[in-house]
This record gives sequence, C-alpha cells and structure tokens, in this order.
Amino acid sequence: MNATLTLNLQRASRSTEQPTRAQLRRWVMRALEQSAQITIRLVDRPEGQALNREFRGLDHPTNVLTFVYGSEQGILHGDLVLCAPVIKAEARAQNKPLQHHYAHLVIHGVLHLQGYDHLRTQQARRMEALEILLLKTLGIPDPYGAQP
Repeated sequence: MNATLTLNLQRASRSTEQPTRAQLRRWVMRALEQSAQITIRLVDRPEGQALNREFRGLDHPTNVLTFVYGSEQGILHGDLVLCAPVIKAEARAQNKPLQHHYAHLVIHGVLHLQGYDHLRTQQARRMEALEILLLKTLGIPDPYGAQP
C-alpha cells in the first residue's frame, strides 16, 4: 500500500536551524505505514513544558510529544509537537548533527502515532530496531549506539 500524507506545519518557535517542510515530509513518509493527516508543530520551551505538564503530568519541556486522534476512513489523524530548543540542546549534548536528531524524533513520533511503544522491554527493542533501520535508509547512524 502506498501511504498518502497530508502534512500541516506550524512554526511557533523562534529557534534557528529548524528543518524544512520537505525534510519533515521525507522523514514522516519514511516511517508511515498507512495514510495519514499529521500536524507538526515546532514550539519553544514554555509551550513544550505546558503541554507536557497538561498531558503527561511532567513539569518540563520534552523533545517530542505525540497526540493520536484515531483513524477515520483509513486515514490516521495525529499531531507531533517538537520542542525546537530542547532538540537543539540534546543534539549538541549528544554530539549529533541537528538534522539527524530531528529525523530520529520525527520517525519516533510517527511510529508512536501508529501504535508503536516502548513501555516494555520487548516493545522498546522492536521500536528501536525499526527506528535504526529507517534512519539507516536515510544515511543516519544508529541514534542509540555509542556516541562519538
């Protein structure tokens, strides 16, 4: 099956070096197993923290939040919220190219939208193995491997 994608992009972050719409679309499509309508919202720390607090009960910003709204007529609906300053800081701390880290988190989020999870060890191994495989097809090294 060829998945189709309607991608809505919202830029609510002042952070520099954000990925382009084309990059985001490419990364989403790499992980997409079914047709979808997805909104990606790039936010700054205050909004990321508020959303994480409201929906996960954690009072700090996080790199990616996934909101699944279900499937209608075979089309998956969901949102990814990417906290640009957190992603930038993580990439720097992990000595990774920023765009590689964005690609990983977009793929990670899209897999969550499709029901993948990492709450149990077996689920985590399966999800991480798929992330590694998908990133490899983009020429991006294993994000879980030893850092240079």
